[in-house]
Amino acid sequence: MKKIIATSNAPAAIGPYSQAIEINGVLYLSGQIPIDPATGDFVEGGIKEQTEQCFKNIRAILAEAGLMIDNVVKTTVLLSDIAHFAGMNEVYAAQFSGTYPARSAFAVKDLPKAAMVEIEVIAVR
Repeated sequence: MKKIIATSNAPAAIGPYSQAIEINGVLYLSGQIPIDPATGDFVEGGIKEQTEQCFKNIRAILAEAGLMIDNVVKTTVLLSDIAHFAGMNEVYAAQFSGTYPARSAFAVKDLPKAAMVEIEVIAVR
């Protein structure tokens, strides 16, 4: 059975999608951009601050589902410029302890609201 996961501790969807969907013990999180849910605005700073906020949003959605960052098995990172890779990667690496999930990372033409980074994850129970 499909279960919708939603929390006010992460930004509300800005389109026709859910923050996350769980089915058969697998949680699929929609891409998170660096919006602070308290203000509705992007966090100030550059790629490191934006990546950190993406992970704060991801952790909030995972927590709503009763999961933690260690439950993440796959990530997809979208960057507005591949030049942001090193800064994103530094913050990304600090999010996980022990083993890292599988990951894809791409530079794309544009991201919603002109974000520098968007991160989506898949987690399992």
